Amino acid sequence: MKKLLVLLAALSLALPLSARAQEDQAQAAKEQSGDKPKEFVVYTDKGARDNHFIPSGWMGDTGDIKMNDQATENPHNGTTSIQFNYTAKKSQGQGWAGVYWQSSANNWGAKKTGFDLTGMNKLTFWARGAKGGEVIAKVMVGGLKGTYPDTVIAEAGPIELTDTWKEYSINLAGKDLTYVNGGFGWTTNADLNPEGAVFYIDDIRFAADSSLKPEGKKSEGMPFYIYSDASSARNHFIPSGYMGDYSDIKYDGRSKEDPYLGDTCIKITYNNKATQGARWAGFYWQNPANNWGTVDAGYDLSKATKLTFWARGANGGERIEEFKIGGIMGEYSDSDSAAIGPVILNKEWTQYSIDLKGKDMSYILGGFCWSANLDSNPEGATFYLDEIKFE
Repeated sequence: MKKLLVLLAALSLALPLSARAQEDQAQAAKEQSGDKPKEFVVYTDKGARDNHFIPSGWMGDTGDIKMNDQATENPHNGTTSIQFNYTAKKSQGQGWAGVYWQSSANNWGAKKTGFDLTGMNKLTFWARGAKGGEVIAKVMVGGLKGTYPDTVIAEAGPIELTDTWKEYSINLAGKDLTYVNGGFGWTTNADLNPEGAVFYIDDIRFAADSSLKPEGKKSEGMPFYIYSDASSARNHFIPSGYMGDYSDIKYDGRSKEDPYLGDTCIKITYNNKATQGARWAGFYWQNPANNWGTVDAGYDLSKATKLTFWARGANGGERIEEFKIGGIMGEYSDSDSAAIGPVILNKEWTQYSIDLKGKDMSYILGGFCWSANLDSNPEGATFYLDEIKFE
């Protein structure tokens, strides 16, 4: 009887092992034949078995984001989509917010849980706005650093949504996808959505498309705006790189006080209290926010021959020591820099220009910058900017 029991136990172990071996052989044969998966799902429906990655990497003004990953109101496909409500209240004082889908919850690169997505060459997703006109500043794949960094970084945007579902994609052809922790992400900001934004995302997936070709380094077309209007999808760079007595600066990117063109302009107030003891202050418009050369995200602005902008002082006579483009140095540095100054502002709108002829504009992280000091503005300075663009 004991021999019979031992035999039965051995068979019960051998059968699953045999089945597993057959599965492994079948998988190996499938890979050898070149029959590789044609998609890798990030999200199709709440609780779907083939979902991967977790929308846990909240960034910027995290208090401004609400997420419902089982919204039933008019999903693109299936029974649910993901709803995001961005309030633009600047809860953490950043002026922007976003979410990364990570391979394990809150994994910013500390854990080796990423996926090998070799064979995929694009990410697609569907999105719509609650009203239409909502703007996502950018969407991205990869780019997370840490002990186990992503092997890829790819971005697209800005995207102005309509109130109907539309498909968007990120070209990954030619990219190294051997380790992907940051499967998908989006960011937006208060300048693009001054009243906030409610939008929906659905059917996020990696795919293999044999017809897709790698994108070359894109040289941006002109004009290339830094600031057109507060909610314009044409805006690029983020006013985030505060310097010197940064607490002495107040920025309003949607001032309605006599804009030069459109509905809004930028109002900057410098109170010269020397709060940090530097006796000067200023800030950069950067891509992305707070990028001092640590993120590979420069624009190729080789077609630009000048940067123009309009400016005026609240009283006239305000002195700006320097208006500048480029000059950020780091792991990823601006390819060049150019500046004008000092500039004594008029009370009336006046156009200024920074000559870029002969400059290497192939990689620009620091799109625009200003600085002023206490000695030249003993009473402080309030000034306005509008229509900042490369031409």
